[in-house]
Order: sequence, then C-alpha cells, then structure tokens
Amino acid sequence: MNSLTQLLGCKYPIIAGPMFLVSDEALVSAVSEAGGIGAMPSLNWRTPEGFREAIQEVKKRTSQPFAVNLIVNQANPRQEADLAICVEERVPLVITSLGNPKEAIRRMHEAGGKVFCDVTTLDYAKKVEALGADGVVAVSSGAGGHAGPISPLVLIPYLRRNLKIPVIAAGGIATGEQLAAVMMLGAAGAQIGTRFIASAEAKVDPAYKNAILRARPEDIVMTLRISGTPAAVIRTPYIDKVGLDLNPLEKLLYRSGLTRKYMKMLRYYLGSRALRRATGGTTWKEVWSAGQGVGLIEDVLPAAEIVRRLMQEYETASSGNLQQ
Repeated sequence: MNSLTQLLGCKYPIIAGPMFLVSDEALVSAVSEAGGIGAMPSLNWRTPEGFREAIQEVKKRTSQPFAVNLIVNQANPRQEADLAICVEERVPLVITSLGNPKEAIRRMHEAGGKVFCDVTTLDYAKKVEALGADGVVAVSSGAGGHAGPISPLVLIPYLRRNLKIPVIAAGGIATGEQLAAVMMLGAAGAQIGTRFIASAEAKVDPAYKNAILRARPEDIVMTLRISGTPAAVIRTPYIDKVGLDLNPLEKLLYRSGLTRKYMKMLRYYLGSRALRRATGGTTWKEVWSAGQGVGLIEDVLPAAEIVRRLMQEYETASSGNLQQ
C-alpha cells in the first residue's frame, strides 16, 4: 500500500487513463475490478443523462473505486451539469483537465470525493495544490491526447520535490518496468491510457486497435486540429493531408479575446466529430489518439490481464530480477 492506493482504496497504483470514445462502462469496471482505477471522460456520452446512466452502470458492475474526467474550461458547455452528476452520484475520484478546477475541488470535497488535476508545469501544479487538489497527474511528453512538453524523467521528480500531494505519472507508460521506473522517480502511481486501447473491452473499431499494434513511437505526432491544444495522434495519410497546425484565419481568431472562446468550442466540436468517426467505424479520415507507448504494445488482451501483467512486470523489476 502506498499514498495512492491508501488515498483511493484501490489495490494497485494504476489508473486507466480516461480516453475519449474509448473508456466506457465495460473497460472502466473491468480495470477497477482488477484492482486499478478505471476512468472515463464525461463527454464520452452525448448527454448528461447518458453520462449519469453510465456511472450507474459502472456501479452495478463493480463496488471498487473508479474515476471520471471532467474538462473544466469554458469550451465545455457541460462542465456544470456533469460536475453536478459526479457530486450527486458520489463519484470517488474526479480528474480535471484544461481549466480551473476550483469549483470541482470544492464540490467534490463536500460530497466526500477526491480530485486529481492534470498538470504539465510546476506553476500550475502549485496552483491546484493551493486550491486543495488531492493529487496531480503529471502529463509528460510521450502521452496520448493533450501531452505535456517535459520529459517524465524531469517532470516527476521536479513536481515531487516541490509538492506535498501525490504525483501520478502519465506519458508513454505501457509496461510494468516503466511503472517501477516512475515510482523510483517519486511517482505514487501511473496513469496508463494507450495500453488499454488494445484491450478486449475497448469498443473501438478493430482498425484502431490494429493501428496501435502497428505504430511506432516515431509515428506519434502533435496536432492542433483536434481541440486547438496540442494533442498526440497516430500519423496517417489523412493527418498528413490536413496538417498539424491551425489555418491562418483560425490563428487570428484564437488571438482575439472576443472570439477565442468560440473558436475553442468550434475546434473541439470539429475535432471530436473526427475522432468519433474514426473510433467507431471504417473511414478514410483516420484520426486515432495515442501516445508513444504504442512501440511497447504487441497484443490485445482483456483489461484484467493487462493489469495483472503490469503488476507482474512491476514486481519483477522492483525486485531487481530484470534480465540484462
């Protein structure tokens, strides 16, 4: 037992990263039942009512703790409604992204829940700690989705040295050896996303899972065309065609205080629609979110087996029995 497992009441220091259109009730509950923390974005469901039903379904499938990811910036029109549902349904853990978590921390604490915040810099980590966050997810270079710019070899000990709350490593982690490594650097655990795309429970198109198995770290590129914030995706002919940067008009509108909010909402809507098409069916517009850990993923397994293998590899690495 360490600070993470003690705080959340789980068996293993593993959070299955909340992935847009990937993390559903089956995957979340399977990871939690296996001893980790399954996590899901609230926006995986088109309406707040559907999101509430998903939480209730997870509760039916497992009595173990799980997490919900909330985007807490103004570009998300559902943040207040989804936070209210998390409070009412007494979600054990909320993980916030891309905004000010003050209200989420206050309301979740009143309901007896915990809040972790995605961070990419020390300055922001200190801000959320001062607001009362229970932990931070150190999103490093190599992560899928909205990856940070700093190497995990630096970011994890840097945050750990300057914070009093637990630091959870995120970015390119797909094996138990890596889990052992980040914990040696001071992390209380790891948030692992891409590895769980290649799981039996992940209800995504087989082409997406096959892309995870085929891809190399060199195939992961950062694009602004999903949400306006750099996001990691697998390079495909479609990504090459549309490019990685915003067009000149979008850049101009992003710079204006009058139009920035609406441009973020539009870009997020267009990017989400592209992800939804590519995740759920065959399309030539292949937009597949993934991190650099793809290079270490070779098979599709049940989520419980992924957790078991991660912990087996972790125990071997921690005991010093790795073969050279």
